[in-house]
Amino acid sequence: MALLALHDVTLSHGGPRLLDGASFQIDPGDRLGLVGRNGAGKTTLMRLLSGEIAPDSGAVESSRGLRVGILPQDVPDALDGSVRDIVLAGARANPDAHARAEAGLVADRLLTRMALPEDAPFNSLSAGMRRRVLLARELACAPDLLLLDEPTNHLDVASIEFLEGFLASWRGAILVVSHDRRFIQRVATAILDLDRGKITRWDCPYEKFLERKEAWLEAEASANAEFDKKLAREEAWLRQGVKARRCRNEGRVRALQKLRVERRSRRDQAGLVRAGITAAGHGGEKVLEAVNVSFSWPGQPPLVRDFSMRLMRGDRIGLLGPNGSGKTTLLKLLLGELAPASGVVKHGTNLAVAYYDQLRAQLDPARTVAENLSPDSDHVSTPSGRRHVITYLGDFLFPPDRARSPVSMLSGGERNRLLLAKLLLRPANVLVLDEPTNDLDIETLELLEELVSEFPGTVLLVSHDRAFLDNVTTSYLVFEGGGEIREFNGDYESWRDAREARAAADAKAASGVAAQPPAGSGAPVAGKKLSNKEKEELSGLPARIEALEAEHAALVERLNDPGLYRDPAAAKLAHERLPALDAEIHRAYSRWSELEERPS
Repeated sequence: MALLALHDVTLSHGGPRLLDGASFQIDPGDRLGLVGRNGAGKTTLMRLLSGEIAPDSGAVESSRGLRVGILPQDVPDALDGSVRDIVLAGARANPDAHARAEAGLVADRLLTRMALPEDAPFNSLSAGMRRRVLLARELACAPDLLLLDEPTNHLDVASIEFLEGFLASWRGAILVVSHDRRFIQRVATAILDLDRGKITRWDCPYEKFLERKEAWLEAEASANAEFDKKLAREEAWLRQGVKARRCRNEGRVRALQKLRVERRSRRDQAGLVRAGITAAGHGGEKVLEAVNVSFSWPGQPPLVRDFSMRLMRGDRIGLLGPNGSGKTTLLKLLLGELAPASGVVKHGTNLAVAYYDQLRAQLDPARTVAENLSPDSDHVSTPSGRRHVITYLGDFLFPPDRARSPVSMLSGGERNRLLLAKLLLRPANVLVLDEPTNDLDIETLELLEELVSEFPGTVLLVSHDRAFLDNVTTSYLVFEGGGEIREFNGDYESWRDAREARAAADAKAASGVAAQPPAGSGAPVAGKKLSNKEKEELSGLPARIEALEAEHAALVERLNDPGLYRDPAAAKLAHERLPALDAEIHRAYSRWSELEERPS
């Protein structure tokens, strides 16, 4: 039986219908990615599924007792209480007393597994950590269906990868909206496509969906072209002379009227953003140079320590690091917006910088969309010449009435699109982009990716979108913690592999040091030949590790089963066994590595 189903649902907010006779269903275990253009109605659909709003017509049916958890796109600015209080609030939301007790145990497990600072005030957390807390709150009520609206916004790469792994082990149904293509590819096994008010389900991974949707759109365009030709022929027939009109076929006239109605009701696909970057003249070969730069906020540990680099014309560098590690601070130091505590930043000649600010501070919410681009004129200067501001905004999918609306009425995706339109008016030979992909629909994101890739100047980019980083940059500045920043040449996957290899080497070195016996102890030392007993132990270790890992996988699956928590004693034992099992696996691997290195 379906968890939730829509039947011929219609919904609008004054403009074109966001849902126009939409029908689909969500089944137990579904892992769905919801895709569509900015403004198509994805967030509205989420609110409809959660029961927050009702449709104009049609029916929304849910299974009896269905529990729905929703992580909204916008993180609240303030929410009173500690992290533990917020997460437990999700557990207490369950109306059944026994279920509340079970949910309380789940909440405790989530606090540990998601590495949440349970005693910290919620209002003191970063935006990324707040999203983790709100997700834990929704999971604590053990929902049958989890709705995630842009869950990767404001998350750093490590948090995104954690979320991917966590959702892989989540047993309930999931519906996720995300602009992060790699996240959708790894989390969703089927796609819901919201296009012009209709919802189509594609039972395939995201990359295969893109291929099939492109073929479908080509077929639609071909069919529409044939329809328009037929309509034009029939209109020409009707306009023939008096004699032809006198003997015209009334059935054919009625068919023409039907064609007219069908054409008026047809919703053509939304256009694509049309844009280009206004390139400034070439600056010098050296864009800037940082020499022994350090910076920290008063009373805080250093964000940048003894950092040196030389940025040359044409360099394309991405900044990688956790939230709060200092990426935006480094950009402002390099641009001269902040003065370093020590060291110096030297700028090259003829720099023309276009800076995309993740906080959208360059937009005035009280002014209209058009006034934000050109406050004193009706025209703007573009790469193709002088144009009317309303026409230019049409290239960025803002219709005239939207262009005359205040910025405060725009969605997050529309504000990012407006900031992009403003940025591209500025002649530049250096692009500095701080989280440009948040809230953009995938089509606009891909256009931005193409523009930045073709930009002939220098690029500095902060983004947690791994696909975007790989497609635009050639090297990284990696924030290692404690103010240390290391340069890495290569793509994201290569950096991650190198990081994991380094972590494994460090762990191996640490276990090797710990395994060194004190002098004269008589314990085995590295280089000593294996005894027969040790040879037997070595041959049995792979099977032992395999058995331990199988037990670990089974235990994790058991811990994810809400039924376990009907027996608190069994749940407690299972929770206690998990860390002990992790330690056993680690010891077995360390022992295997130790014995493998010694001669037989």
